[in-house]
Amino acid sequence: MSDASSEVFAYADRLVAELAALDPIFATTAGVPGHDHELPDFSTDGLRQRSEHAFSAMIAVDGLEASDDVDEVAKAVMLERLSSTYALLTSGEIRRTFSVLSSPLSEIRQVIEVTDLSSPDALEALTARLSLVPASLKSWRSGLRDAAVAGDRPALRQVLGVADQADAYSAGAFSTAAAQAARAAFASGTSEALMAAAAQADAACGELATWLRNELAPRATAPDGCGRARYEPWARAFTGAELDLNELYEWGFEELLRIRRRMEAVVATAVPGATFAEAAAAFDADPRHRIIGTDALLHHLRSFTASTVASLDRVHFAIDPRIRFCDARLAPEGSAAAPYYIGPSEDLHRPGTTWFPTLGATEFPWWRSMSTWYHEGVPGHHLQCATSLINAERQTRFQRLAGWTSGYGEGWALYAERLMDELGAFTEPAFEFGYLCAQALRAARIIIDLGLHLGLDTPNLGELSGLGECSGVPWTPEIAVGLLEDWALEPHHSAVSEVDRYLGNPGQAISYKVGERRWLEVRRAAEARLGASFDLKEFHAYALSLGPMGLDAFTSTMETWKSAT
Repeated sequence: MSDASSEVFAYADRLVAELAALDPIFATTAGVPGHDHELPDFSTDGLRQRSEHAFSAMIAVDGLEASDDVDEVAKAVMLERLSSTYALLTSGEIRRTFSVLSSPLSEIRQVIEVTDLSSPDALEALTARLSLVPASLKSWRSGLRDAAVAGDRPALRQVLGVADQADAYSAGAFSTAAAQAARAAFASGTSEALMAAAAQADAACGELATWLRNELAPRATAPDGCGRARYEPWARAFTGAELDLNELYEWGFEELLRIRRRMEAVVATAVPGATFAEAAAAFDADPRHRIIGTDALLHHLRSFTASTVASLDRVHFAIDPRIRFCDARLAPEGSAAAPYYIGPSEDLHRPGTTWFPTLGATEFPWWRSMSTWYHEGVPGHHLQCATSLINAERQTRFQRLAGWTSGYGEGWALYAERLMDELGAFTEPAFEFGYLCAQALRAARIIIDLGLHLGLDTPNLGELSGLGECSGVPWTPEIAVGLLEDWALEPHHSAVSEVDRYLGNPGQAISYKVGERRWLEVRRAAEARLGASFDLKEFHAYALSLGPMGLDAFTSTMETWKSAT
């Protein structure tokens, strides 16, 4: 087994340090010290530096000598991630493609939330970082202007959506975060320099919103879909796999219908004669499934994760004591409508954290969120990401900190929801219905994402109530929103946010179901190959110990796995 003394592992350490210098937001999120006072350069020159670095790194990795199979996997992961990034950088895709979910604006705001404030000079570093927000956002504006002039124009929907987000941030998002940071560090009082820098950051968000509407929006393109030629490299980057997109579209709809039939069976048993919407309203009204107040919500999220860890550990997983805790926090105002997870710092000092967007609500129907918290926490993202961090002998520092691949990662998290269904977590009808709604959402994402971006016609939607007249016509955002509302029981604001998200991140939405499908295929292949010697707990442990990688590489690597029992 390789370690840091191998040529491959040593270069991976160097590569992480170089990436941290190029992208201080990555450095802070990963827990790489020394960059908490910096922000990235999002200008054309900054992106050129990143593409030149990716190219030189690919050449260097290709020339490394692999000493064993661990090194071979490590090399493959680095080459696949670097090549995917390089393709998106050199094509102009990275600078023209952004959304409320993923943009320099949201990245800058989010990194403030995860900055470590425990060291004596942490507030000084945070003050320095906040003072750079205006310049960093200005560099992004410069890059967007250059892209538009070159013909790499963003979609109008995303420009206006991020402008609205910038407006929301300008109302005091950075000042609020700075005040909370000061209270955490000082217990009382604030730093004048910190608050002044935060106020300037808030003002820069307002300037960005105005610029986006007045300067970039007139240059933006009206079409939302990116087209097949642009979509394919994004799909490869998000999944690490070569996909048959036409086959995937057909499979996604079949999966959608399969899930719907199971939802119908649950409703027929729990609320006979009710429609899906009526069943959801009945579950919402049940006080057993309702959490009142954000304090109660946070307490419930944390205790739910803790009890899940306790029930799974030593039975279905061997969870290292260092990663048993997973925190929960409320997402800052202006975030996307969907919950998300941010992994621990490299040294585990900052715990992995799930984030819940309240969107101003004070009552929360837990039946809608239970499955999602298995996805975001344990056995989903937290177990996966934290397990990766403590596998330094098998995974290079690059793989652990920079190798995230959505198909493998989101695929595991969706598979984790299905695993909890196998283990009987959703025996109560409301919780099973919530799980199926979440599954329906991910299946719908496949046909919506492919349909909107590739300009496909809708499949036969006759089985879906209220949407039969939309069969066989070109996809539109409105049809997509209606499908999510009618089929996955998404509230209107969430459905709109979801569709906007897909349109701004081509290829990301399919990675969940594509990844889950691959995890299931790999597991079934192992079960067939090993027969009675197959052990599910060992399978999960080994597959997670491999760490993030492209789905094609994951499939080929797992073909040689043998159970120890």
